[in-house]
Amino acid sequence: MDINHISVIAIDGPSASGKGTVAHRVSGSLGFHYLDSGKLYRLVALVATRAGVDLADEEVLADIAEHLNVIFKDKEIRLGNEDVSDIIRTETCGNGASRIAAYLQVRKALLSRQRAFRRNPGLVADGRDMGSVVFPDATLKIFLIASSETRAQRRYKQLMEKGVDVNITTILQDIRERDARDSGRSVSPLKQGSDTSSIDTTLLNITEVVNEVLRQYTEICAKNSDINEC
Repeated sequence: MDINHISVIAIDGPSASGKGTVAHRVSGSLGFHYLDSGKLYRLVALVATRAGVDLADEEVLADIAEHLNVIFKDKEIRLGNEDVSDIIRTETCGNGASRIAAYLQVRKALLSRQRAFRRNPGLVADGRDMGSVVFPDATLKIFLIASSETRAQRRYKQLMEKGVDVNITTILQDIRERDARDSGRSVSPLKQGSDTSSIDTTLLNITEVVNEVLRQYTEICAKNSDINEC
């Protein structure tokens, strides 16, 4: 079967724009598979940090990415025999992932692994370049945006609920720095494509955003009812 006929909803956006939660809920509503591409980069950052690897060493980082011994099962992420689901959500892993995501060799090493998630009945993928690079033929491409202040408040609340003692000023600074790195890198920069629908989540709750994504997907499928990807 030609996998290019399998539906893909690509949801991109900056850090803390809500794309992970939205993508997960959309995939659940449609019964689709789900890919959080950022977790792959976080895993590379985790392995590299533990091994004492310089995050400026692109060649070694690419080798780590190529040989990641990781298994995604339901909500659990296992690195070898260890459940690292919570560890990779830390700000340290997030910042490390943002740094190494700028490397072409690392992105190439993870590309085929990401595309392998495209399976029936469909896939919802979130990240920075899901629609522009990984799945350029995606059925629907969404780009979520929100003010940096709103995103900082969301991240602050999220971490506080987990019992992590954080400073909102530091979080805001980290988000702005990550935005600059993600948007300014020469390889697969974070940007909205001309064929991508933008949704500003600043004043919307998760349910409203999910419903809008589902509405747009349903609309596309109605217009292309003769195509089996819907």
